Amino acid sequence: MPNKKYRVELTEEQRSHLLERLGRGERPAAEQTRVRALLKVDERTEGLAWTDARTAEALEVAKGTVAGIRRRFCKRGLTGCVERKSPDREYERKLDGEQEAELIRLACSEAPEGRSQWSLRLLADQMVELDVVEDLSHETVRQTLRTDRSQTDSSLTGVASG
Repeated sequence: MPNKKYRVELTEEQRSHLLERLGRGERPAAEQTRVRALLKVDERTEGLAWTDARTAEALEVAKGTVAGIRRRFCKRGLTGCVERKSPDREYERKLDGEQEAELIRLACSEAPEGRSQWSLRLLADQMVELDVVEDLSHETVRQTLRTDRSQTDSSLTGVASG
């Protein structure tokens, strides 16, 4: 077996933790695949470690995927390898509560003359025109209305079925 730059050697505690995660079956499929790959390539299991090619074939993934799992395990540890990485950035909200309320009020109002309904761009332009915000993109309008709609829909569903 050629020398590998990233070697996976699981402790008994790590192995049992991974087996327990698999046993529950409630984790996302990609996470379960990473767990299975780690268990297969573990070199502590006396002569039972699978090659990347054999592991990839068995798990129906690319050989590079197995190599990446092996690398992440060595660089980030067990948790950093198995669980999904958190996003590097957090985005601040463009609209505060009052501005969102104004946007919703505007969207629920009658459309401007000559229009059958509000467009996202019209809503964004109108919010700027009314001096509610300095500038606003149609995409922010879309995301805001979509979020509020899903919250409203779920609350209405609960009322209707209750």
